Amino acid sequence: MVFLVLMPKIKKPGILILFIAICLGAGGVGSIFTTSAIPTWYATLIKPSFSPPNWIFAPVWTILYILMGISAYLIRKSSVLRLFWIHLVVNVLWSYLFFGLRNPLYGLICILLLWGLIVAIIYRFYRIDKLAAWLLYPYLAWVTFAAFLNYNIWILNTP
Repeated sequence: MVFLVLMPKIKKPGILILFIAICLGAGGVGSIFTTSAIPTWYATLIKPSFSPPNWIFAPVWTILYILMGISAYLIRKSSVLRLFWIHLVVNVLWSYLFFGLRNPLYGLICILLLWGLIVAIIYRFYRIDKLAAWLLYPYLAWVTFAAFLNYNIWILNTP
């Protein structure tokens, strides 16, 4: 369904691929901090009962980064895109703070900022291209869940 609506809007497939690659690249940078911490530090944390299995994170994030890239492509000629790039840096920063520094509190503060940025981006994108905004709703849902998970991990592991 999304692809049927999206196809007529793709005028420059090379630029679309570039936008998706940039978003996936941000995920790749974040995974530098995440990958080594999962079997070591993250495995030792007390996690809430609703914590998903570790294998689910990579495919979910891959899909979300692809949707982000498509969304950014649809807005590519707008100054609002600057806010999108800032948010992408904050997205990577969360991985560094939570996994790299092994600090759930700093991660929580960052993910709350990220959540606010996503809401602002959806609002601003909606005024330009409704599909671009709608493509970010799964991302907002996942980051909402991730913030709740981050909060609970911080609470459960704070002495």
